[in-house]
Amino acid sequence: MKSLSTVLVSAALGASMLAFSSLSAAAIACSGNVCWHSHERLDYPPKAHITIHEDNWRWGPKHYSFREHEGRGYWSGDTWTEF
Repeated sequence: MKSLSTVLVSAALGASMLAFSSLSAAAIACSGNVCWHSHERLDYPPKAHITIHEDNWRWGPKHYSFREHEGRGYWSGDTWTEF
């Protein structure tokens, strides 16, 4: 019985660590004053001039707008550019 509880506790710890690691992979990416949530940390092309923030980032005195888009890419003005 003790080994069953040890297995269950280990499985629960493993699942919570996996969930935490997937949450920490998320980020907020910004191009100028336009930002979006990224489900993974991408290596954006240098010409895109993307700034990456932690997922809990909040803007300060400068105003930003959020635009969401599915897929791998970035906002360049009003255009979503996939890469």
